[in-house]
This record gives sequence, structure tokens and C-alpha cells, in this order.
Amino acid sequence: MENTKKRGEAAVLVLVVFLLGTLLGGVGNHVWGERVWGKQIVNTQPTRDQIVGNLTRDLQLTADQQQQLGSIVDDTRAKWRTLYNSIEPQHEQIRQQARDRMRAILTPEQKPKFEEFMRRIDQQRQKDEQQLAR
Repeated sequence: MENTKKRGEAAVLVLVVFLLGTLLGGVGNHVWGERVWGKQIVNTQPTRDQIVGNLTRDLQLTADQQQQLGSIVDDTRAKWRTLYNSIEPQHEQIRQQARDRMRAILTPEQKPKFEEFMRRIDQQRQKDEQQLAR
């Protein structure tokens, strides 16, 4: 009788350990996914201050050189922004043409899901653009 009781307690203990392991594994996987896989690098472009700071450290730039370098970085970025702004209408036209072609191959049942998917992509792109503008 006592042997059966001990086996039952052992079985319950093994079950509890298994359930706790499963729970801990699930929580750990969730946290790992959120913190590591869930992070998206939006802006990998170094800031003006990072560029000036790194070059100042590596090249021992003078204060005058730092100021000139900052102006060069600002001017270059302004030119890039002008270039990107000038081609944005073409970029948007190509995007819309591609979406129209995709819609053409979808069934009526698939189209609402496609539109929702595109809406989420547009929201994420807008969010990314706002972060890049900062």
C-alpha cells in the first residue's frame, strides 16, 4: 500500500515538473521571440553626431574640421533626400501597378484579406518613415 502511494506521489511529481518545464519553456520562447526576433532594425544609418564623433575619435579632427564635416554630412543627406523625393512618385506608381496586377489574380474571397495585408504593410512603412525622419 505504501509502495503504491509513493509511486503515485512520484508520478504526480514527474507530471508537475513536466508541466512547469513546459510552462517555463513557453514563456522563455515568447520572451526570446519578442526581445530578439521581434526587433526590427529600422534605421541602420548612423546619425550625424555618430559620424562626426567616430571620425573625430579616429582621425583626431579639430573643432573646425568637425564643424565642416557636420556641414558636409548635412548637405549630402539633403541631396539624397531631394533625390528620393523626386523619384517617390515613380516609386508609388510602380507599387500601385504591382498591387493591381496582384489583385487581378485573386478571387473575390481573397481580395479583402489582401487589402488588409496591404493596409498593415502601408502602416508599417509609414511608421518606419517617421522613425527615419527623426
